[in-house]
Amino acid sequence: MKKKIAILGSTGSIGKTTVKIIEDNKKNFDVVLLSTNNNLKEIVKQIRKLKPKNLVINNKNHYLKLKNKFKKINIFNSFDYFFKKYNKKIDYTISAISGLPGLQPTLDIIKYTKNVAIANKESIICAWNLIERELKKNNTKFIPVDSEHFSIWYLLKNKKNQTIEKIIITASGGPFLNWKINKIKNATPKFAIKHPNWSMGKKISVDSATMMNKVFELIEAQRIFDLDRSKFNILIHPQSLVHAIVKFDNGLTKLLIHDTNMKIPIFNTIYDNPTKKVHSKKLDINQLNSLTFKKIDLKKFPSINVLKFIPKKISLFETVLVSCNDELVDLFLKNKIKFWEIHLKMKKILNYIEFAKFKRLQPNNTKQIYKLSEYVRLKTRSLSINSKK
Repeated sequence: MKKKIAILGSTGSIGKTTVKIIEDNKKNFDVVLLSTNNNLKEIVKQIRKLKPKNLVINNKNHYLKLKNKFKKINIFNSFDYFFKKYNKKIDYTISAISGLPGLQPTLDIIKYTKNVAIANKESIICAWNLIERELKKNNTKFIPVDSEHFSIWYLLKNKKNQTIEKIIITASGGPFLNWKINKIKNATPKFAIKHPNWSMGKKISVDSATMMNKVFELIEAQRIFDLDRSKFNILIHPQSLVHAIVKFDNGLTKLLIHDTNMKIPIFNTIYDNPTKKVHSKKLDINQLNSLTFKKIDLKKFPSINVLKFIPKKISLFETVLVSCNDELVDLFLKNKIKFWEIHLKMKKILNYIEFAKFKRLQPNNTKQIYKLSEYVRLKTRSLSINSKK
């Protein structure tokens, strides 16, 4: 029996990797839904390859073009219209829409899917309590997709939380690992987006360069696995082969190794007991002999200190953090601010008294999160561009 699949954000990096996995084994899958925002050229390719039953495309002009071009597919201009028409259960959904715009579709799709693999870190960071509520209400299984969280999840299978002594998340160090601080401070977008190990979008590449991606990943891990922050640590691992290390209180330590290819974690979330093989590089003993781990240099990567601002329990303050960072990275990529200012301005904004109250408030709905996010982004832009400090 074919597995019913939905891919939210199918034209992004994670989405395209998922499409490739399904394309390699088309006879095993029934593609229920693909979605995109603006990428007309890519979605047309995917329609022809996968022949999905439904498509959501947010761009109105592209929607009208495709509506007339593909008569046999149900094409919708928003998720709202799709959910009004669809009432069956999907076997597996991957939520790969980038940024906070992916939150509402992620929450909505949970009702219609047996398994949801979430690659949208903003949803988990800002609204894990809302996601968890929907998962329990609809008896939907959650699977993390980011390589670090997938690795932790895989290592913790059938283990109880109280047996965990320490979880180590690894960081490559990004493009500036071996740069001197003065050079890092004046780095341009051209160099910040050149990740040494992973092929990623510009925004997440800058997050890797500042190491804010590890701040986000640690917050995600804390929420997903419901563990105290003291149980987590981050180590620099330039080879990016070991994605997580878990030390148990019985003296055993487990680690998980895989290539720097997102196809591997995604493949293993789609297939519970794979009969198919995923292409992977041959294990190189010389590579294993040269694995290194070291502490983070906080002078080079001061963004890690942002973790001190984050409450133990989920709050609206995480929306402040995510939105502030998003806007600052966008300003940097547009050459409106310098690289080092991402950290300096973020620290200043997070310290504002008006944002302190959000540490005591839990998110109740997505409208609340979106409204706050919009305000924080506007405030960040105003303070960053107008301030000369």
